[in-house]
Amino acid sequence: MPNFQTVRGMRDLLAEEAAILNFVVGKARETAQLYGYKEVITPVVEPYELLSAKSGEEIRQRMFIFKDLGDRDVALRPEFTASIARLATTALKTEPKPLRVFSVGSVYRYDEPQRGRYREFWQSNFELMGSSNSEADAEAILLTNSLMKASGLQGYAFKIGNIGVIRGVLTQMNVDDKVQNAVLQRMDKKEYYEAFKLLDNEKCRTVLQGLLELKGGTPFETAEKITEYVAGYAEAEAAADNLLEILQLVTASGCPVRAVEPAFARGLEYYTGMIFEVNVPELDIALGGGGRYDRLIEVFGGEPTPAVGVAHGLDRVALALQTQKTELPAGRRKTAVVIPVKPELKAEALKIAQLLMEAGVSVEFEVMGRKMGKALEDADRRKVDYAVIVGERELKDDAVVVKDLVKREQSTMKIAELPEKIS
Repeated sequence: MPNFQTVRGMRDLLAEEAAILNFVVGKARETAQLYGYKEVITPVVEPYELLSAKSGEEIRQRMFIFKDLGDRDVALRPEFTASIARLATTALKTEPKPLRVFSVGSVYRYDEPQRGRYREFWQSNFELMGSSNSEADAEAILLTNSLMKASGLQGYAFKIGNIGVIRGVLTQMNVDDKVQNAVLQRMDKKEYYEAFKLLDNEKCRTVLQGLLELKGGTPFETAEKITEYVAGYAEAEAAADNLLEILQLVTASGCPVRAVEPAFARGLEYYTGMIFEVNVPELDIALGGGGRYDRLIEVFGGEPTPAVGVAHGLDRVALALQTQKTELPAGRRKTAVVIPVKPELKAEALKIAQLLMEAGVSVEFEVMGRKMGKALEDADRRKVDYAVIVGERELKDDAVVVKDLVKREQSTMKIAELPEKIS
């Protein structure tokens, strides 16, 4: 017999894990509604050309790419932003700005599997298009704060930077975009020596090295040091001022910012401004992150459109909740098992089961043909709340026997009263 296993990097989520993930997905949808984001659903499979346009070399190398039957290069989506950018240039082109769009679902990257990192994983994705103002950047951070708080996470904190600081310095020193992207890719992995080797200009290397050493102190102290350090680099100065303003906006709303990092880089080429991540102490991977991307819509043929977005690793949020032993809020449905005493009573018993379901009770019908004792023993083992026993004698009086399996009490009850009593 073949020993079938899941494909490496893919997972089965059993009932408890699925419940936690669905809880977090629900909180993401609630957050979208609270902030006015409209949900859209995009394909899991997209043209490779679309997904690879500005995703960054590392993600391009980790895409699941294949030929469809028409010999076209397609790929499983590694993230949502490219698909949303496509929508912004087509179906959503004439929508009024700002455009707030939300998506949730599975994405795919050929990463090395490890705790909190899989090849199929779930994300919630928020995109705000049409505003270049700092309050739009702040919104991406604040809605992430709202999601983390609503999920019940403890001790989470944000790290904020602005990719425009580094890009501003490199641009003023005439470093072309391709080299800039390669430098940022390596800095994202903290491979600073390899990053600096890509730069021919000694002064350029010195300036970046100096930025790295600005860490320390409070977030505001670091932000102010960055502003002073890049004086004379016009674009970098503007980015540093923007970073300070965003920091003021989010901290005024009580958002926990742990650090401002001047040499912080994320692995996507399309970022142009503010970038951020959110972490918890128990995990060494980000639970979510995002930033500003003001040129991506143009890449796909749209009008110049400023935009900011954030993606949350919902699997990772669920893992963090499990690690912190967070109990999900109560509010589950009452559960009941309906057991006919005789096979001839199945039809009546099924009618009663349907009556309870319509009242919002989660009902399991006894389909195994077990004797009463075994059926009750099984219901008790699985922590069902009530057993509804359908017997011939009680049915003559339009009644059934109800066992409260939690309180260990039994009573005879009219069928018409069942839904109210149990639900």
